[in-house]
Amino acid sequence: MSTSFLSLKGRKLAITEVIIIIALALVPLFVTFPYRVNIFLSWEGAYRISSGQIPYKDFGTPLGYGYWLIPALFFKLLGPQLITLVKAQVFINIMAGLAFRSILKSVGTAPGVRLLSVLVFVLSYSFSNFWPWYNHTVIVFELVGMSFLLKGILSDNNRGRYTWMGAAALFIFLSLFTKQDGGGMALMLCLALLAYDSIVTRRWWNVPVFVAMFTVIALIFIVPLMPGFAYWFNHGQPPHNSRLAINDFTDEILGSSNWIKGYVVLVIVCIVAKVKDWKTWMQQRRDVLFALLTIGMLGEAAIFQVTSYTPPDNNIFFHSFAFAFIATYLCDLLQIKINQFKPLLAATLLVLFWWSGAWWKYIGRFTDRLFPVQEAAAGNDPNRENVVSKRNYLLSVDSTDVPVSNWIFSNLKVFHKIYMPAATVQGIDRVLALPVVKEKQGDIKVLNMTELTPLAVAMPYKLETGADYPMWYHLGVGMFNRQLAAFKEKVQQHHYDLILFEYAPTLNNFYPFALRAELKQHYHQVDSFLAPRRPTDAIIEVYVKP
Repeated sequence: MSTSFLSLKGRKLAITEVIIIIALALVPLFVTFPYRVNIFLSWEGAYRISSGQIPYKDFGTPLGYGYWLIPALFFKLLGPQLITLVKAQVFINIMAGLAFRSILKSVGTAPGVRLLSVLVFVLSYSFSNFWPWYNHTVIVFELVGMSFLLKGILSDNNRGRYTWMGAAALFIFLSLFTKQDGGGMALMLCLALLAYDSIVTRRWWNVPVFVAMFTVIALIFIVPLMPGFAYWFNHGQPPHNSRLAINDFTDEILGSSNWIKGYVVLVIVCIVAKVKDWKTWMQQRRDVLFALLTIGMLGEAAIFQVTSYTPPDNNIFFHSFAFAFIATYLCDLLQIKINQFKPLLAATLLVLFWWSGAWWKYIGRFTDRLFPVQEAAAGNDPNRENVVSKRNYLLSVDSTDVPVSNWIFSNLKVFHKIYMPAATVQGIDRVLALPVVKEKQGDIKVLNMTELTPLAVAMPYKLETGADYPMWYHLGVGMFNRQLAAFKEKVQQHHYDLILFEYAPTLNNFYPFALRAELKQHYHQVDSFLAPRRPTDAIIEVYVKP
């Protein structure tokens, strides 16, 4: 087979990979969405930064602000609607897919394996992420940084090597500056890869140069934010705490984590089966880097599921790395010609079957219409048998639940294409119709301790600022006792014209319970309605000055 034909075939597969990444990332642009739990945090951070506010100067957050950089840019370009966050996530997903593909190219995976691995990555990790969230963005920045680092490590040109390493240091810092756990592990994995390569190539300056670049970038970002940064950024100092225990790791990793442990076993088996001379293999840089990277990502996923436990699928990026490594070794050991059409098509169908849960929920909507399920008949209907099946053998006893199928859209521009419970939409309309809102429009003092942060635009009102002002109000996580005392004092002094407070009794101080007691004593409650979350077990209470 000619070299030109192989090159043409490789280009076609490369184009297919990019099409897969972009096409599946664009899907969210064509659908509508229910209001997402915790999306208030993505919105407010992006809105504050896009409005010119400076983190740790105008508001405090235990996270770095890397999480909000891309959403803030999109707010600046497209406006602060909730749906703009979805558009920002489209860009983030494309960036993630291209970074993962670049990593596989650097470690020398075969084009067929790379295409399959990209498909696994998109279906398992990107396709379900429609909204920006810090536990996802931290990994995306890590992937971009890792892709640059591998280009630098494998470059034979000194200037090119250090340019790529500088770009890697920037994105690994942004990963750390998005979330400390994922970013910290990304930094350690980079240092491990650099250390191995320095030993093999005798390029002893690679590690200190990378550390120096990372340090300089960190100082450029952090020094202008002091002293507020030292209080807010969560690295275990009071009033923060680690919120971790050794039992959390042992219970999660040894007690479950079956996918991760299974992959580790398979990775080790593949290496042992292929390697005949360990000394020679250790000099094959791409192979060893690929192995270190895969094992490192599996280890990171095992830890990440404990340190970032909500939502529970934050760490599923490990599937694509493990698949790429195992498929590479199996195709070589079993002499599968994965770059040829028939084997590649068969493998693609198997991958689509494996991750059918990612795409079937969309196709399932049509099959449900074609093959409607027989509904359960009323028990007193003598002409019909009562039907009990998998879909209805459990009866819901929650009388407050509002199925998403009954949610509706708001007419407010900031909530465009986002649907919520009818009670929430109607409650928002009643709030906007309050006399105090109409009389003091634009100058009203509002404390909005709810998930409806976009009301800052809809009402509108000015967000409070200050180095000691928390951006979100989860006691012990996003704010602490010092901030709670300040809010209590403001409530006692009737500082606010309007207060919206979300009471979520099943969530531990998601909004501080102690402040609700002060509101009951010092303010007058005029309304309440459902919060926009599933399950619908939280209410938003509306308070005005007495």
